[in-house]
Amino acid sequence: MKKILIGLGVAILIIFGGLQIAQKMIMGGESYYVQITTNGEKGTSQDSNGTTMNKYDYDLTGYNEDGDSKDLAFTAYRDRPLRKEAYLKITWNEKKGVTGYEEVQESDIPADALNQLKGA
Repeated sequence: MKKILIGLGVAILIIFGGLQIAQKMIMGGESYYVQITTNGEKGTSQDSNGTTMNKYDYDLTGYNEDGDSKDLAFTAYRDRPLRKEAYLKITWNEKKGVTGYEEVQESDIPADALNQLKGA
């Protein structure tokens, strides 16, 4: 009985670990930092239920922690545009492009990326 429980525990750990690795490979990636400078290009989109929603397309230059640049295109599905002058941390994946973003404070941005964003 003890061997069965140990085997079951190991199997659960392997499955959970595999799912975490797959999630990281599919949705994870390198972090880039951007500053919102425009309202984006407004458009509309319909979901699978036929509900119409606003979307804002952005095409901005982002910088990684080393200050290296990358042109990033992403869409925000929101009622209004992203806040101008806001800083975003964007996750970029080689296979999927931009997979996510979150607003961050200026103090959370690595120095080399911040210097590039400020034009220093």
